[in-house]
Amino acid sequence: MSLPTPSLDDRRFQDIVDEAKRAIPRHCPEWTDHNLSDPGIALLELFAWMTDLTLYRLNQVPDRLYTKFLHLLGITRYPAAPATADVIFWLSGPQTETVRIPAGTQVGTVRTERDESVLFMTDEPREITRPDLTACLTHSGGRYTDTFNDMRTPGFSVECFPSLQDGDALYLGFDASLGGTVVRFAVDATVHSAGVDPTDPPWVWEALVDDRWEPCRLLDDTTLALNRQGHIDLIVPRGHDALTVGPTSAFWVRCRLLGADAGRQRLADPPKLDTLDVTALGGVVSAHHAQPTAAESLGRSDGTPGQRFTVRRTPVLPPRRDETVEVVTGDQVTAWELVDDFAASGPDDHHFTWDRTTGEITFGPHLRGADGQVHRHGAVPALDAVIRTTGYRYGGGSIGNVGARTITWLKSSLPFIARVENLDPATGGVDAETVDNAKLRGPMSLRTSQRAVTVDDFERLTLEAAPQVARAHCLAAEHDGGPIRVLIIPRCEVPPDSLGLDDLVLAPELIALVSAHLDERRLLTTSVQIRTPSYQGVTVTASLRGAGNVNADALRSHALSALYAYINPLTGGPDGRGWPFGRTLTIGEVFALLSAVDGVVGVEEVQLALRDLRRGTRRDGGQRIQLPPDALFASHQHQVRVV
Repeated sequence: MSLPTPSLDDRRFQDIVDEAKRAIPRHCPEWTDHNLSDPGIALLELFAWMTDLTLYRLNQVPDRLYTKFLHLLGITRYPAAPATADVIFWLSGPQTETVRIPAGTQVGTVRTERDESVLFMTDEPREITRPDLTACLTHSGGRYTDTFNDMRTPGFSVECFPSLQDGDALYLGFDASLGGTVVRFAVDATVHSAGVDPTDPPWVWEALVDDRWEPCRLLDDTTLALNRQGHIDLIVPRGHDALTVGPTSAFWVRCRLLGADAGRQRLADPPKLDTLDVTALGGVVSAHHAQPTAAESLGRSDGTPGQRFTVRRTPVLPPRRDETVEVVTGDQVTAWELVDDFAASGPDDHHFTWDRTTGEITFGPHLRGADGQVHRHGAVPALDAVIRTTGYRYGGGSIGNVGARTITWLKSSLPFIARVENLDPATGGVDAETVDNAKLRGPMSLRTSQRAVTVDDFERLTLEAAPQVARAHCLAAEHDGGPIRVLIIPRCEVPPDSLGLDDLVLAPELIALVSAHLDERRLLTTSVQIRTPSYQGVTVTASLRGAGNVNADALRSHALSALYAYINPLTGGPDGRGWPFGRTLTIGEVFALLSAVDGVVGVEEVQLALRDLRRGTRRDGGQRIQLPPDALFASHQHQVRVV
């Protein structure tokens, strides 16, 4: 909703007609036929209609000027954010040579009759090398034993967990980092422990990342938990580091035994490996929703300050170092520098701004100051100089949030790459900010500047930090010296009835982005804690009475949709902008909500139940459910019966 703007003239068509008719006796008393059939009245109504159109356009002036003032102050719409995904490039077979995947490799979803292909670009170059096993150790009782020769000698085997104590492990060392590599361990193994669950064995595969052991992602295990000959496919986390374990330095992947306190079964005998062969199946590369463009000519300079040019494709993604604007004068090509604004630009600075939402490129203006002098903010391209871009990327928006295993198209073939695939959905794609939202944000930014002192400041700055933030709520410190708690609800492009806890988890990248933004603006003595709110599950059980001509299944579907949308952290509450923090839910407002559904003639019964969204436990909610200040309601498996 935009800010209310005053009407400069509130007269409408009929008001103008009536006013003109009242003036007839005074200015033209001989005109006595005021019926619609009179030609003069027809002309009067024609001019009244034209005047009404003019007044309508006139009344748009305050809203337009308001938007222009915000633009002059540097307050523009937040651009679209691109979705990101991890894509696996699967090899056509085991390779002895290094396979290289260039940065900017394009992959995407398959084009169908209904949907266009959604293209992604890889963020960095990737090399897939052949894993070379150089060391093998077992760890037990605080001691490391070198078992590399036993692993390589036919007829010998290696016990993975010699003493079967918590923390026993098998260490496999490699000569180079396997970060982001899909590796296959082909093994001939046996385990004599009865009752081991092949789908949930009492051990975990880990790799060292940033001085801590991170779990590897298990893709496949045909050995049935080291019970027979087969293979184990893992994704080694990116950032795989080297470590000196015992006497040996290597890049380690380990299989560590979990204790009984982790809820796992006990082993009676340690698993034994008779043979082990390691191969690379593929590599994981991060990609973002984007398409590249080649160099693009924008036109010629007319030699005046403040010139504007617009690129063909939008929204534009943040330009990289090699993506800029060039000014060509004769044989001379000059690369200009992108800046946020011209406040600090001197008269000879080759600066320009680039609105990523509209694609508009602007050169520095000349402004007349209070002293009457004209001040140059940025250089002006010479007359008839060619303005061009060196290339840019465009894309972003919620359309990039494609599902798992949908990025399967490799736009250009690569040697030794058979196929591509994303195991998880793409996330983080957010549409550009609406104009109405920018109008609401503008006055808050001007009033509070860029400081973070009050809880309102923290909430506003958190929303500014990243477009992936849908809502932010700040709670003051519970005691002197305690941290200020900032609760974040991420933006989720999922229907209300499909929203789950996993959709509301904050990505580490989002937490880091918001933390960095707030750290620059908070007081030195203030500490900030960023986390998710507590979510209280609510289940509504209701019986409705429908009109005789209404389909019962359709009525039940409409009622469920209303419940899921209303009791929702993103779309719920009375204003539809998310359930308010700490607001009580009463059985009366659920009655009112269901009564307003089209086709409902009566609500027979409503019951509220509290649900633990992690454990699934349920208990009666009574007539009203209260929330603590850091909690929100979330819908869970509502039940509606139409009688």
